[in-house]
Amino acid sequence: MKNNRLYYLSALTIALILGILSRKINDIPLFFGDVLYAVLIYFGFRFLIMDSKKSTSLLLSLLFCFSIEILQLVQIDWLIAIRKTTLGYYILGEGFLWSDLLCYIMGTFMAFQIDKKLIKTQNLNTL
Repeated sequence: MKNNRLYYLSALTIALILGILSRKINDIPLFFGDVLYAVLIYFGFRFLIMDSKKSTSLLLSLLFCFSIEILQLVQIDWLIAIRKTTLGYYILGEGFLWSDLLCYIMGTFMAFQIDKKLIKTQNLNTL
């Protein structure tokens, strides 16, 4: 079980680094970072709630990503101030885009498939 937790932490870290790099390198399309954001969130949920079903992490990840995207429609002063910080920008984003929702679906399902294929858990309720 500890090996799985280490795998999820490694996958989360790799997604985080690649996601930040995708925003720093101009030749990488912006949607790539949005896909990686969803991958990061999925593996974050797997790291935190490893004993739950993988499908639970999938649904929670989609719910989280969609909630963050919809929250971008809210324009409250204190929330705008948080979004102007580097960390706030990376976590909360800046503006609502329908295409981001599609990227989150792709990223979450991609992470779910990688998880299903590569991680063998001791728990029989993995799906």
